[in-house]
Amino acid sequence: MCEAACPWQAAFLRFETTMADELEIAGKSFRSRLILGTGKYRSPEAMNAAFAAAGTEMITVALRRLNLESKEPSLLDQIDWQRYAILPNTAGARTAEEAVHTARLARAMGLSDWIKLEVIPDPRYLLPDPIGTLEAAKILVREGFVVLPYINDDPVLAKQLEEIGTATVMPWPRRSVRAREWSTSPRSGSSSNRRGCPWWSTPAWARPQTPHWRWNSAATPAWSIPPSPSPRTPP
Repeated sequence: MCEAACPWQAAFLRFETTMADELEIAGKSFRSRLILGTGKYRSPEAMNAAFAAAGTEMITVALRRLNLESKEPSLLDQIDWQRYAILPNTAGARTAEEAVHTARLARAMGLSDWIKLEVIPDPRYLLPDPIGTLEAAKILVREGFVVLPYINDDPVLAKQLEEIGTATVMPWPRRSVRAREWSTSPRSGSSSNRRGCPWWSTPAWARPQTPHWRWNSAATPAWSIPPSPSPRTPP
């Protein structure tokens, strides 16, 4: 194949080669690093076509979006459970207590002991609550859940979550590369990969949008305040 004539195919093959090794989470192996959600598709057919085209092996489902009282087929009935691993998430939970309740509900429904943990107090900015996430993770790990927490790009929090026994950490991007560099540097004293806890960055196109606040691109994290008639305190 001519790389000059088909640059996108060549790029895909290089990516496929680098992803040839399997990713292991809690004793389960995956060839794909891509997790897809189930929201905002035009139809179940479009959703399943996206799953197949992406080659994903894990599908995340927000329990709060399911109508559990309806007798009509639900979103869960549209997914091939034999083909995809189902990863319930706690999207919509604003406190640690709500997140733990949602995880227990997923287990009671027979969905999975795996849970993508999200504690997001403000639906406008979608920034995870680090304290609430850590509190919920401690409870869920004690109860035997395989916890995949969604967090800020905070290497200190990531190490704390790893130490209490979460299966992964899933930081949102922007500074997540620096976080990975920090975790494997000699000064950190340890590596996040040492005990098999993957650092899994949320795709850039899925990161929260912050219309009134933006990250400064300097090496030191700082908030850059655009002109606003009513400035807000950064979260």
